[in-house]
Amino acid sequence: MIDRRTLMTTSLATLTLFGAGCSVPSKPGGDGADSMLLADGYEPDSLNPLLGYAHAGAAKFYDGLMAFDGKGSLLPALAAEPPVADEDARRWTVKLRGDVTFHDGTPFDAEDVVATYRAAIDPAYASTISSNFDMLDRVEALDPHTVRFDLKYPYVPWPARMVLGIVPAEKLAEPAPLTNSELNTKPVGTGPYQLVEWRQGERMVWRGNPDYWGGAPAIGEVTVVFATDDNTRAQRVRSGEFDGTVLPPVLAERVGTDSYRTVHHDTADYRAITLPSTHPVTGDPTVRTALNLAANRDGMIDALLGGHGIPGHTPIPPSMDRYHEPTARFAFDRKRAKGMLDAGGWRPGPDGVRRRGGQRAEFTVMYFADDSLRKQLAVAFASDAGEVGIEVRPAGVDRTEAASRIGTDAIVLGGGNPLDPDLQMYDSLHSSVIGTGTYNNPAQYRNAAVDAALDRGRHTTDSARRARYYKQAQTAYVADPGLVYLAFIQHSYVMRTGAWNGYEPVIEPHTHGTTWGPWWNVEDWTPQR
Repeated sequence: MIDRRTLMTTSLATLTLFGAGCSVPSKPGGDGADSMLLADGYEPDSLNPLLGYAHAGAAKFYDGLMAFDGKGSLLPALAAEPPVADEDARRWTVKLRGDVTFHDGTPFDAEDVVATYRAAIDPAYASTISSNFDMLDRVEALDPHTVRFDLKYPYVPWPARMVLGIVPAEKLAEPAPLTNSELNTKPVGTGPYQLVEWRQGERMVWRGNPDYWGGAPAIGEVTVVFATDDNTRAQRVRSGEFDGTVLPPVLAERVGTDSYRTVHHDTADYRAITLPSTHPVTGDPTVRTALNLAANRDGMIDALLGGHGIPGHTPIPPSMDRYHEPTARFAFDRKRAKGMLDAGGWRPGPDGVRRRGGQRAEFTVMYFADDSLRKQLAVAFASDAGEVGIEVRPAGVDRTEAASRIGTDAIVLGGGNPLDPDLQMYDSLHSSVIGTGTYNNPAQYRNAAVDAALDRGRHTTDSARRARYYKQAQTAYVADPGLVYLAFIQHSYVMRTGAWNGYEPVIEPHTHGTTWGPWWNVEDWTPQR
């Protein structure tokens, strides 16, 4: 039988945290080493997995059939063993654990899995993650502890879609939109923690699940305080109030002291500039390539991230090493960029901005007004574009306005999921997803060679061939780019030292904060005594 604690790979060494404790408060979390007080800059809108909560895993209130091991692999969680596929990866059979109960005491079985996945694809429930499961045709229970998934087409990455948190079938008995579901604020799952309090806008309290199938967490209570301002969180950490928080990398480095450790995690989380294909400037292939050559990625990382990131050229980061193509990259070469623009008919005007015919080389790059890093990247990109004669106007907008303009104006885009290259590339670049979601290929990029390689990658069962196809997709993309990938950013945290054992580094998705970061496996931590 697979225990929750066996999900950790032996190649990740468990680290003991050393250092003197801070005198204020006298005990971590205020109540002893079996409790923890954290601060987060982000508060979820909903705690319902079918409305997007913890879609990349690490859901403290829920378990999926599979779980991320922290490095890039998946291992069974509510599944008793790895899922078994037929020869063309269209039918997947999963054996389930038999020793699991939900937080409300009801037993977990195949009907709960069936109900959860059916709700994900049934329009009656209006699940916001339905597009993630377009490949799912049917799911059925073969017996109380066996489930079979039938897919519309061969889809090798299916296990990466099995981190979805499972909810009780009883909570989905009525096929109605989930906007009013009680799971949105009162989660009922099988996870290691239960929600005991949520004062929206203020704090959330998790309590260890005493009946958790992987063993009751030794850290029995975790309180998360929501504080959106980075500087405020940093000041409160300096005063000793919190046991840890997420911060921008440069600020995190300043907060680290003898009582707090600063850690930076590698990620699949990219920042990129979309280049809408329908725009008269950004839709021009010459302009797209020239902008990729003009972007000083290393300079941005050094100046804005304090060196805590790596240049991005395609959606696949070096942390996904077996799928990463290191030759698929753009040199920083402004001279070449200017030459390409000249040859493409974009000639400097009297004000230094290029023109072709009656079209001025100018466009807007939106960024979320409440995201300081995206603003800084937009400004830096605009400066680099200006060096080669293209005028870029940064514009801070709210998310509603961004969604309405994303097809016509460029935007600083963020995303990433290390579970599988299909999740990292397909929805960003494949032409078939255009129009299926606000952030699915928002630039409306079309490239037949990229499409073909991505299709082969998701359908091919041989792992070596899959890797080759994703590398081919990256090579084809660099020959005809549709965005300017700037960087894969590290996520930065500070955490109290000298209180707990169990910290392990993790490769993180775009989603981060207190459910990820150092605390992604907090259910496996133990107090130092």
